[in-house]
Amino acid sequence: MNIPRLEASVLTDRPRVERVPRSHLSLELGHLYMEDLLSGPDALRRHFARIRPWAEFVLGRYANRRVSTCFLVDEYFSRIRKPVELIPELLEAAEREGITLDYVARESACADAGQVSPAALVLERVVPDPPPGTDGTRPPVKETGWLTNSEGMAGTREPREAMAGSRGWSPPRQNDARLHSICVDVQLWDEPDGERRWSCAFLAAVWQLLRLGVLRDEGKAIVTPQRWPREKAYPDEWHDLPPVVQLSERAHPFAAFRTMTVLETRFSDVEAAVRLILGQVAVDPVVIGQIREQAGREGIDVPDELVRRVEHVFTDHL
Repeated sequence: MNIPRLEASVLTDRPRVERVPRSHLSLELGHLYMEDLLSGPDALRRHFARIRPWAEFVLGRYANRRVSTCFLVDEYFSRIRKPVELIPELLEAAEREGITLDYVARESACADAGQVSPAALVLERVVPDPPPGTDGTRPPVKETGWLTNSEGMAGTREPREAMAGSRGWSPPRQNDARLHSICVDVQLWDEPDGERRWSCAFLAAVWQLLRLGVLRDEGKAIVTPQRWPREKAYPDEWHDLPPVVQLSERAHPFAAFRTMTVLETRFSDVEAAVRLILGQVAVDPVVIGQIREQAGREGIDVPDELVRRVEHVFTDHL
């Protein structure tokens, strides 16, 4: 007698984990602050002219592979420009430099994507890297909003007893230092008006995880790009746009096995913080298994560590 095979998720009463299609590479061609976009089309054309050689190099490196391109608009901290004004300027500037943008995303969607907060989901999956021998005197990251890679940074040392003499200064130590330490503390949020405001570094880490296609909410992918016809006018308000807008009809999938981000050097400190955060995020093992299976079918290598799937190119004005 043939017995139907049940999905593992059914046997464990766990929601089925959705698979997502993947490109080989998600290439980000811009992540600018809203203030950077005040100078209008000329500033955008200069931006794309500056990064075009890098984009051409990467696309050549990934010839015959699936590459999707994206651009992130930072309208979480400021909404000076409206999408009806900005997006047409953005697309025209890219096209004049021979660059195709497949997707445009709004950074606020990393904090709130409708029914779910990607940032809150990621926070639940942050697993801090405790220094060897620590006794838990540092409060949890979910209480403090700070993440570290070291012992001896803010709040990691044991409290001294009252009236105890000074123990003198001792340097911080990176948990997995290679010969010498590079110690970093990263703030994930603050609450200036009593409401949580996620930090730029944390939202940028969420953005990388969205591009890697590893986030799920009750088994479902939390961001699905939506097509926006070129003939349709863009709205006045950013929240009237989908979290990720698909601009190109023939675009390869938004999610990818790897990401590469081309940025100016002024963003390097933020991206260093992003890499620290990604190194302390635990991904659903079912999703990890799906990615391994997808990669195996295509005969490509995908590192186990999330942070090793993320690459950066830092450039300055040419």
